[in-house]
Amino acid sequence: MKLRIDPGTRILGQTLIGGAPLRVLRLSKTGARLVEDWRHGAEVADTPQQRKLADRLVDAGIANPWYPKARLTSADVTVVVPARDPESLPPADVVIDDGSRTPIPGAAVRHPVARGPAAARNTGLAQVSTELTAFLDADTEPQPGWLTAVLPHFEDPSVVAVAPRIRSTPGKSALDRYERTRSALDLGDAAAVVGPGRRVTYVPTAALVVRTSAAKEAGFDEGLRFGEDVDFVWRLPGRVRYEPESEVWHAPRKTWRAWAKQRFDYGTSAAPLAKRHGHQAMAPLRVSGWTALAWGLVAARRPGLGVAVALGTAALLPRKLEPLGVPTREALAIALRGHVGAGRYFADALTRTWGPVAIPLLATTRRGRLILALALSRHLRDPRRIADDLSYGAGVWYGCWKERTVIPLLPDFSNWPRKK
Repeated sequence: MKLRIDPGTRILGQTLIGGAPLRVLRLSKTGARLVEDWRHGAEVADTPQQRKLADRLVDAGIANPWYPKARLTSADVTVVVPARDPESLPPADVVIDDGSRTPIPGAAVRHPVARGPAAARNTGLAQVSTELTAFLDADTEPQPGWLTAVLPHFEDPSVVAVAPRIRSTPGKSALDRYERTRSALDLGDAAAVVGPGRRVTYVPTAALVVRTSAAKEAGFDEGLRFGEDVDFVWRLPGRVRYEPESEVWHAPRKTWRAWAKQRFDYGTSAAPLAKRHGHQAMAPLRVSGWTALAWGLVAARRPGLGVAVALGTAALLPRKLEPLGVPTREALAIALRGHVGAGRYFADALTRTWGPVAIPLLATTRRGRLILALALSRHLRDPRRIADDLSYGAGVWYGCWKERTVIPLLPDFSNWPRKK
């Protein structure tokens, strides 16, 4: 195994700053030398010391693993495709017909009535005997060599699943162009470890390669109509990785109405997922309490006091990070970037998850309209993002009403100082 230091990581002698959530690691002199060697292409030696440090960096999101070769091949993978009335199918080993009006020729199993994607995938899993299972949706198009970048990750026994980058199929319509750059399934071009609170919080099973034993242990929750893939990924017994060097294309919806319904449906999954995985996994906003207080004071027309809170808390961070080898200027920059960056997170929550209620309420007052204008300013170049956010947010509120819970609407201020 080799390591690629994440582009967002800063190396200050024996101190590493990076990952998501942001972490500061203080290394020994030996550890710092190893990191320097790994940066220049040296392999991670198969010794307890090096493996432990490498795992720590990978788990923190400070570095990403890279394997020159893989033991497993495509012969070790069974491709499972759940489908209902598909227009086309990707190459597959096992097709599960989930109650199509016209039976799918050659399907391994046919459900007499539609039971949903979770049940179809469980049925497909039962047919698999290879070490790995690749789930693909019926409307996907794996790009040539898509498994080449995925399979090496399974050299690490702690890795139980790897997801490729899912990009919207290129097209000429306005919707096609929007989806190509803003698809909800496209999680970006940076490799990452996956999990709640991380830079990549989830991966969809529209395209996912998973260890068959782990998949059968977790299983898909057939009680979930939407979000069953997120729930599945979060329950897998091991590390999940996102590998954007592998690509699978996914056909977008054909009309704006179908597109908006898809976003709404995604939003409805927030409430049942929050009930299963807790508040922190689904919070629409995750910032420190001090940051929330600073921005709250600004919104309440107390900008001077808000800035004072931000600067005061920023001034405390250097003392905390000094033992870890972080220079005062760097510590202040971390704190201030965190306060400023939180403004974007507030804007996202305000116009997305809270949008269906917050936008009408804010529009009734002058101060509210000013806050709203600032929050929506990032959408000026593409107003379609407003419809995107509101469709998802409406789904969240509907799901909360249906599940009788407000958990997905509550911010997470878990870093607020409290007794230990």
